[in-house]
Amino acid sequence: MPTIETYRKQAKLLLRWHREKNNSVGGKFRLLERFQSLTDREALEMKLTLALAQEISAVEAGYGSWAELKRATAGALKTPRPAPGPPLLKNVIPILLVRDVQRCTGFFHEKLGFTIDFLHGLRPFYGSVSRDGARPHLRYVQQPLFAEIAGREESLLCASFEVANVQGLFEEFKARGLEFVQALTRQAGGGTDFHVQDPDGNVISLVTYR
Repeated sequence: MPTIETYRKQAKLLLRWHREKNNSVGGKFRLLERFQSLTDREALEMKLTLALAQEISAVEAGYGSWAELKRATAGALKTPRPAPGPPLLKNVIPILLVRDVQRCTGFFHEKLGFTIDFLHGLRPFYGSVSRDGARPHLRYVQQPLFAEIAGREESLLCASFEVANVQGLFEEFKARGLEFVQALTRQAGGGTDFHVQDPDGNVISLVTYR
């Protein structure tokens, strides 16, 4: 079990995030029932005291108060961290820049059959969707310039997902009424793919290599 010092560090980290105007802080505030309707901006404008940061840390850990957390962790011994293994690259996550995270995650869910994993922010500024082994993230920007540049350049993609049975996936999306930027095409360099476009113009390739 973590010691009380671990939770003290978490509370101080929350204070630092609040000073740095990190929008993720809003989600932490909303863990407390009295702040559930607080927007991200309102959370950043509030004064965050150490006592409030500790209360949030306690509730996030599953306790009703900081005092309850202190009682639960009394006598807990610090456990040594396991030795880290060798560095290992596990996967890569494309981050699509969009004007409206809510709308684009809805597109992935309704049109492409993805599951919405999470949305950060009362008005979402960051989100994740997934289907099978693919998990793109979406980040809010005022002006998604890369998508605009990609739209003027031939075959410039924002993301590419390798799939099994690209023909079957193409037929599935076609049945959902999806419009394609590029229909199913066998490429001279190898592989067969088709292209779709999210509401903010990000062009995505779905490809099978043979």
